Amino acid sequence: MALRDVLLSIAQTPHRLRRRALVTWTPAQELNEVRDRSGPRMKRRLEWYDLVGLGVGGMLGAGVFVTTGRVARDTAGPAVFVSYVIAGVSALLSSFCYAEFSVRVPVAGGAFSYLRVTFGEFVGFFGGANILMEYVLSNAAVARSFTDYLASTFGVTEHNAWRIVVDGIADGYNALDVPAVGLILLITVCLCYSTKESSMLNMVLTVFHLLFFAFIIAAGLWNGSARNLVRPHGLAPYGVAGVLDGAAIVYFSYIGYDSACTMAEEIREPSRALPVGIAGSVLVVSALYCLMSVALCVMLPYTEISEAAPFSSAFREKVGWRWASSVVGAGASIGIVASLLVAMLGQARYLCVIARARLVPLWFAKVHPSTGTPMNATIFLGFCTAALALFTELQIVFEMISIGTLLVFYLVANALIYHRYVKIGTNRPLHVLLFLLLLTLSSLGFSLSRKIDEWCRWGMALFGAISIAITTIFHCTARQDITGPPLEWSVPLMPWPAAASVFLNVFLITTLKVRSFQRFGIWSLVIIVFYVCYGVHSTYSAEENEIVNAMIHHANLDIS
Repeated sequence: MALRDVLLSIAQTPHRLRRRALVTWTPAQELNEVRDRSGPRMKRRLEWYDLVGLGVGGMLGAGVFVTTGRVARDTAGPAVFVSYVIAGVSALLSSFCYAEFSVRVPVAGGAFSYLRVTFGEFVGFFGGANILMEYVLSNAAVARSFTDYLASTFGVTEHNAWRIVVDGIADGYNALDVPAVGLILLITVCLCYSTKESSMLNMVLTVFHLLFFAFIIAAGLWNGSARNLVRPHGLAPYGVAGVLDGAAIVYFSYIGYDSACTMAEEIREPSRALPVGIAGSVLVVSALYCLMSVALCVMLPYTEISEAAPFSSAFREKVGWRWASSVVGAGASIGIVASLLVAMLGQARYLCVIARARLVPLWFAKVHPSTGTPMNATIFLGFCTAALALFTELQIVFEMISIGTLLVFYLVANALIYHRYVKIGTNRPLHVLLFLLLLTLSSLGFSLSRKIDEWCRWGMALFGAISIAITTIFHCTARQDITGPPLEWSVPLMPWPAAASVFLNVFLITTLKVRSFQRFGIWSLVIIVFYVCYGVHSTYSAEENEIVNAMIHHANLDIS
């Protein structure tokens, strides 16, 4: 591109932002002309049970084995199972929103596509880039925990025994994790080969993992004592605030159901399989998370839970089953491999669909003609995840996880209400947007009241009542009629489930630490700068070229 063209593009940036930032695509356009930009289409080879397996496998490994020990010891105490209940309810409500959107827009873009067809290009890109960052960060964290559990399988308990500690590099980045990098690269190769074969591998791993879960729950409850739930400082030693803070931290464990949504282009009968796979997997995993966290906390007091591999050390040091420690290490390693497999499957499809929209280079959108997989996106993100896993300690990664996921789930809940009542409904946009604004503000008021001691009780009651009143008024005044054919599945009792999802996601966001907001702010600035400097110009130029090509095509037809 010539310097003159670059300067012209910069001068036209405000005009192009006005033209592109709020432009929306219809579901039909997403399913046809946008999807065709990838070249060969992804192959529809998955059944409903593949989706359930992917949803369960994608969530199980990360939650219990990476976050439970840390949250129980440092944040929520033995009441960590209550944190999982709160996070699970919020995830279930969000999964309902995802399920309806996945039926309406069965493409691989997940939240990016849902937000783009509802609120426009910029909001879609902002949400998609945030969830993509969450994928890469959480996958790096899970891969590093794989090294700890694999080491414990062979009786090695030292934290960095299987890592290479390098002097001269800042603490937190100086323990090089080669096994984690090897695992990520191996999974990347598998995902490039075939989605169906990857799904079959996940199904085998998930079956073994469920049997392993049953063993852990039964053995933990059998050898534990209920007294450990209340000693040394009670069931919730950090108070209600600790339980709620813990819910925000463990919430990233549910990111797996979002991966299931990205399989929409590769599953047969998506309108029937997607709701079952998405919501069903969240329910199953929530129950298992709660039982596993209870099993861990009854085996030993929360103050004695190990940071690196809590389940392995609990069986080895407190129960005296050294062989069980090896079994736990092996089972956790299998679960983590399954979780990584599904999450890396999802992150590649996000990048592929963002590239279809030309918000990143179109090279990432290409689907390999023989394997039917987005190979370029898979390889690129595999290397990015491996680089993070090689250098970055778990705690540093944890501080950057959750806020992006919560924000995107909040946006999707808002998008469902707007899409249901405006896009396919007959209500005025201002009416719905005003409701969403007031609901968000009242949810924020409720959440912040908890942090002000003298306002706590009255503020929470006041803003909670306002949230219910606002939703009731909207439910009674908004028109429920919908244009177009009815769906095979949609969220019942609207707008209540989506409004509750908005409320809970706002509440969980406010429980995160200041550092999370600081790093989120930096990443958000990067997203905005990238969109202004590249994304908006790329999509504007592509639109102009398509208009010109269409005019030439029509002119040729008229001549002939």
